[in-house]
Amino acid sequence: MKFSEMKYERPNMEDIRIKADEIKSSFANADDFETADKAFLAWDAMSGHVDTMMSLAYTRHSIDTNDSFYEKEVEFTDEISPEFTEIQQSFSKLLVESKFRPQLEKKYGTLLFKNAEIFLKAFSPEIIPETQETNKLETAYQKLIASAQIDFDGDKKTLSQLFPYKQSADDGQRRAAWFVEGQFYKEHADELDDIFDKLVKLRHQKALKLGYKNFVKLGYLQMNRNCYDEHDIEKFRKAVIKYIVPVADKLYREQADRTGLPYPLTFADAALKFRDGNPKPQGSSKDILKTGKKLYHKLSKETAEFIDMMYENDLMDVLSKKGKAGGGYCTQFADHKVPFIFANFNGTADDVEVITHEAGHAFAFYMARNIIPSENQSPTLEACEVHSMTMEFFGWKCSDDFFGKDSEKFRYSHLSGALTFIPYGTMVDHFQHIIYENPFMTPQQRHNVWRELTGIYMPWIKLDGSVFYGEGRGWQRQLHIYENPFYYIDYCLAQTVALEFWVIMQDSFKDAWERYIKLVKKAGTQTFTQLVETAGLLSPFDENALRKVAKKAEKQLEKISGKHLSSNSCQ
Repeated sequence: MKFSEMKYERPNMEDIRIKADEIKSSFANADDFETADKAFLAWDAMSGHVDTMMSLAYTRHSIDTNDSFYEKEVEFTDEISPEFTEIQQSFSKLLVESKFRPQLEKKYGTLLFKNAEIFLKAFSPEIIPETQETNKLETAYQKLIASAQIDFDGDKKTLSQLFPYKQSADDGQRRAAWFVEGQFYKEHADELDDIFDKLVKLRHQKALKLGYKNFVKLGYLQMNRNCYDEHDIEKFRKAVIKYIVPVADKLYREQADRTGLPYPLTFADAALKFRDGNPKPQGSSKDILKTGKKLYHKLSKETAEFIDMMYENDLMDVLSKKGKAGGGYCTQFADHKVPFIFANFNGTADDVEVITHEAGHAFAFYMARNIIPSENQSPTLEACEVHSMTMEFFGWKCSDDFFGKDSEKFRYSHLSGALTFIPYGTMVDHFQHIIYENPFMTPQQRHNVWRELTGIYMPWIKLDGSVFYGEGRGWQRQLHIYENPFYYIDYCLAQTVALEFWVIMQDSFKDAWERYIKLVKKAGTQTFTQLVETAGLLSPFDENALRKVAKKAEKQLEKISGKHLSSNSCQ
């Protein structure tokens, strides 16, 4: 079924409650396993339908934030989603206490129940008011970012449309683009500060109500951390500073020499990888999509079937346009057993990384779409990001087709960017830990924390007096900090694992792909660390993982800069 044909109906909470009570009664009063199992599957189907409706509303609102109908529907789901969470939690309690738990565990696995126990600790009906207010503020942030209409180069640009200018080889144009972007955020500084301040305090209040001293513990529970805790993350941070930051700093020093720009670099100058310009995909957006389809036909039978299904059903919206929400994501519609890719193409290498990254998520869901129950279709988010970030590296198979004469520059930029991202992403997470451990900081104190952490994790950056960025406000453009607290470290953990896959690709593409498929097929039936072990890789919490990828990537980047790469064409 095409995306446009998918019917949306506003969830009726009264009907949902009646149906939920019927299913819960059937489950709780079951005299045999077969009856309990039937009720369990009915619950799974009902939950999937409600999630489908909410996801349709959110996606269509993202595509056009000026659509008044879906704007109201998102406002409605912001209100009712915590109420639905309460209903879901009531069933989770029945599930973990069921006398048929041993039989259910045997059929569906034990992780389902471990996750349910975490869910019970992460929510209570008493935090519904705060959750509703949090939802509204997150939507307000998204709408504010989508509203940007910036005068530049003789036209009005959205933030996504401004992005190519921020990478321009023309120093004047590039710096001007960064300035006007910063000016937009600065003009809305008070609103951005106010939204975040309210979010922090609301999240802190939720934590207190649930018996936690601050939001950190609750945040980890809401992220369903089922195999590691904040102590493991602290250990990871130290390894990043020890092994990755020095290599990243070396790469930026080489970049400064290569571009003739002064070190340390401003954010605007750090965006220019090569003096003659960053790698650009060849052809139009349609050409990129065409090559993407070619890539997935090249990789495997499964990926070929997947990409054909995506194109035939219009399950992508990737072109940037006025009123469209920023960023990119992959979601899914359980009723139809299909994923959907949302993005904002901007004419840069990011477009290629979108068609691989978000399609990595989508492919993983496609492979797991028939797993029952739906809870087992998706692992925790850091494992999901392994799907997407590793697929980016498999995309090198067609890098010549995507980039033509710039393919060598792309491979250098992608690999170096993967490595240098880890310190930034880790800094985002460290920032959030400090903020939520000290929820009553003033906005200026938060900006000061960001400036201090930048000096630790990104010593190659010059924090001068430039608008917005130089004031320690750069974190305010990071959507995840507002909408998805403690999510960002997932990218760093996943990037480490993806780089481990990349290391294997250098010796055997076939071996790497087989390990990847093995991991993907496990879907949500294993924890993150178990999935990494399934692929025969080191856990990112083992500092040897970061040490290994840093050493291998550094050597490969030296080769690439020496122009010794072979062709990577789909032909």
